[in-house]
Amino acid sequence: MATHSSISLGGPAMSATTAPSSTYVQDPTMASSHSTFGWASTLFGTAIGAGILFLPLSAGAYGFWPLLIATVLIGPLTYLSHYAYARIIARSPQPGADLLAALTSYFGQSTGAWLAVAYLIMLFPVLLVYSVSITTTVDNFIVNQLGGPEIPRWILAPILIGLLVAALAFGERIMLAAAELLVVPLLIALGAFSLYLIPQWDLGSFLTVSSEHSFWESLVLILPVLVFSFTFIGSLSQFAVSTQRSHGEFAEARLSRVIMLTTVLLTVFTMFFVWSCALALGADGMAQAAADNLPVLSYFANTTGTPFLALVTPIVAICAIASSFIGVALGAREGLQFLGARLNPSQRELSDAPVYLFIFTVATFVAIVEPSVMDLITVAGGLLITIFQFGVPMLAVYAVARLAPLRRSPGNAVIIAFGAVVLGSTIWGFF
Repeated sequence: MATHSSISLGGPAMSATTAPSSTYVQDPTMASSHSTFGWASTLFGTAIGAGILFLPLSAGAYGFWPLLIATVLIGPLTYLSHYAYARIIARSPQPGADLLAALTSYFGQSTGAWLAVAYLIMLFPVLLVYSVSITTTVDNFIVNQLGGPEIPRWILAPILIGLLVAALAFGERIMLAAAELLVVPLLIALGAFSLYLIPQWDLGSFLTVSSEHSFWESLVLILPVLVFSFTFIGSLSQFAVSTQRSHGEFAEARLSRVIMLTTVLLTVFTMFFVWSCALALGADGMAQAAADNLPVLSYFANTTGTPFLALVTPIVAICAIASSFIGVALGAREGLQFLGARLNPSQRELSDAPVYLFIFTVATFVAIVEPSVMDLITVAGGLLITIFQFGVPMLAVYAVARLAPLRRSPGNAVIIAFGAVVLGSTIWGFF
């Protein structure tokens, strides 16, 4: 294709200038609950990551009141920003266009190419971090919990990453089934552990947790922590493409429903987990766990002497990392497809196979080598996530005539205001 291509989940790439050949579903209620929960699982899994095991410490460290206000805000903020993001894709003049193809049609070839580079810089390093993490976590689980032999990374990494990439390569149905398989035990584990800690809650102790910052500074600083833990833009573009192709004029209604379900799952299970851990830890436990640099489940396993917790911790981490890998890989695939078509403009459609091979090869190599700079290369990702999640949709809405009807949405003011706060706080955090 001379300009660019977008991705068809489970099939060949589609020219962005060609309308999808499949027949649109005329009634959004025809979507099965399996596909609805499957996509919600994929989006949820993209957001959750292994960072949830440290989230109670990073979010709870700011104290009771900032965490309470942030808990109230994070649900609406997550829904509004992701729905705005998905709507600019669904309203693309090119049916079946993904985010990068849509942005190119809105802003032109040059801007679209720069945004594609930024998009890939935002997502691909995160994918590599998950590649290292899944290999390390599974290796530790086999040795420490199962009592098995230590498997060389050059054997373990290709197996694990190969399975995850295969879940994408075999199409949307397999990918959604894999997401459900990973996310359901994760939801059960998070809910069960949160309930398990209730007898240990100590509100009085948690109320004494103090931050070195003022209340307003703490509130501003805690928002990026939660926003980044709740973002699922890595897989949102492909969900929007799939929904536009299957639902046509009803796409936005389905987008709203699935994004709302994802937001509810994230808010209920994640924040319940955060609050339950923070209340059980109290001021002393919070300080000790932070000093030990331990995931909260590991800290509770050590302090309670409960073997079950020692077993659950790596299982939760493995499910969280694997589900996040799949979700982020969707976005990385999109960026690679787009840039690949740019580098080879004579080819109308770019095959998925070279992209999957590239992801597998690079991710496996990095997982084996374990470079020490993995955390450092994600610094730019935090800034770019904020720009893409909050800035790009609003820029498109107010700069593109086709999107003018979206300017009347009352949620725009919320997205702009809090997007500015999160962006400013992210930059502040660098210093």
